[in-house]
Amino acid sequence: MTDQPTEAPLAVFRRLTNGVYVIGVSHQGRSNAFTAAWVTQVSFEPLMLALSINPAHASYPLLVASGAFVVNVLAHDGLALAAGFGTRSGREADKLAGVRWRLGASGPVLLDAAAHLECRVVDGIAAGDHRLVVARVTDGAVHHPGARPLRYDETGDLDGSSAIYPRSFERAG
Repeated sequence: MTDQPTEAPLAVFRRLTNGVYVIGVSHQGRSNAFTAAWVTQVSFEPLMLALSINPAHASYPLLVASGAFVVNVLAHDGLALAAGFGTRSGREADKLAGVRWRLGASGPVLLDAAAHLECRVVDGIAAGDHRLVVARVTDGAVHHPGARPLRYDETGDLDGSSAIYPRSFERAG
């Protein structure tokens, strides 16, 4: 047995069972949303999840100021939605323009999403170039019961991650 991996980390990460979500945030009349694949359940009682977000993103200040967000679960046919919310944009870009949505208690709820969860932030921790935000789930609904969720491995290189994942586990030096 060897310590050398048989596949590059990118190929392994693409096989993790992540969903694709649009995270909606709102504060003082401003709303925005972004695509995320790093959302996971962390507790049953109370029901809690963790979200990983880059603090440099335009939506991060809204999330921090409001202390809340919505996780919109994209359906299998939601790749166009994922792409629209996954684009890098400035703080003034309106990614919600032309998208069917309503304002929920915690942020924008996409009407074409398979389901959504309303969340209140309870904690956070620095994690490399991202921040892990832990939140309590306060509400949610399934919009389309027969919809199969979109998986991260079905998005190709939509997020441009192939350029940032390391090619091996070997350490320099």
